[in-house]
Amino acid sequence: MTFEQVIESNITDVKARIKRAAEKSGRSAEDILLVAVTKTIPVNTIELAIRKKVNHLGENRVQELVEKYDILKERCNWHFIGRLQTNKVKYIVDKVSMVHSVDRLNLAQEIQKRAKASGRVLDILIQVNISGEDTKAGISPENLVPFLKRVANFPNIKVKGLMTIAPYACDPEDIRWIFRGLKNISIDIGRENIDNIDMRYLSMGMSNDFEVAIEEGANIVRIGSSIFGERHYPKG
Repeated sequence: MTFEQVIESNITDVKARIKRAAEKSGRSAEDILLVAVTKTIPVNTIELAIRKKVNHLGENRVQELVEKYDILKERCNWHFIGRLQTNKVKYIVDKVSMVHSVDRLNLAQEIQKRAKASGRVLDILIQVNISGEDTKAGISPENLVPFLKRVANFPNIKVKGLMTIAPYACDPEDIRWIFRGLKNISIDIGRENIDNIDMRYLSMGMSNDFEVAIEEGANIVRIGSSIFGERHYPKG
């Protein structure tokens, strides 16, 4: 197969797996948003995915997002999914459709400030540390509601749901409890009826575990290597 055919085949396979997992949880593939993770992936490879109607892209690094945005512009919807430094918010606030990784108050404050200056309301997700690992970013479950009540007062931010990153596991069944836990938390928060807080999205699941995540309620999955491989591709 050609390089382009490999990418197309990978996308077809991922979409089929999403469909099966969605149906297993009583939903359809249309209920699941596929965000292709493009960290270190060159633009010419990304364009192959866009041609296959993968038009939501996730970046972990501000510099990469800005460089790729300058080339691809409005051809796709950009999601920032990595840890975001407050001093770099200004570079992406007018470029992304959603920030998945809001995990501290000073970051929310900076997004509010920059979004207001740009005259827009920015959708965000709150990153939750379900596993309790020190190496994982995110708000602890017990601090989540007080945090949300603070962020709810920011008019240029719209909380649209939650995000988590599960630890790597050889068997995704070993981390099913993490995805189920975030789903349960989102249900509890929905019952709180906090103004300006919407639990529409659960961003959870990556290449190694997205099917289990979908089965437990994910409706955004962030998939890189299952689409692009291990990133040993020609630069361009």
